[in-house]
Amino acid sequence: MKSEHVNAFVTGSFRVIESLFGAPPKRGELQARPSVFTTGQCNVTIGVTGDVQGIVIFGMSLVTADRIASTMIGAPIKTFDALAASAIAEMCNMISGNAMTALSDAGVKCDITPPALIRGTNTKISTLSIPAIIVPLELPVGPLDLTVSLAERKR
Repeated sequence: MKSEHVNAFVTGSFRVIESLFGAPPKRGELQARPSVFTTGQCNVTIGVTGDVQGIVIFGMSLVTADRIASTMIGAPIKTFDALAASAIAEMCNMISGNAMTALSDAGVKCDITPPALIRGTNTKISTLSIPAIIVPLELPVGPLDLTVSLAERKR
């Protein structure tokens, strides 16, 4: 996996999070894993297709998810319902859209799939043979793990 692929999502995360919360996230130490196993209670997955292919996962606790949704909706979340899920998915979609713009500017042609929300702990999401880079981010409302698992398409 090329660093510019990961950096596109990190940069997109910083832009969107700062615009939503008024402060940039703090980045933790990168981790590499041969496959993806998330401990987040709330995970948004976005597929990537084109010159690079794979999956990006945004994993967080339900507390963090509630706080993100509350900020985006402008009202406290009492129950994690469809509106809250839509808000979380939209934030991840915005980050991914920013990443696609950065990749396009670098000459990498790719597209994203609609976001999918997966709830539950100890979820295993297979990336087949594509390794994953995990970028821990500390948002103003709680921690979020950005997992990028992308590979150049074989021609």
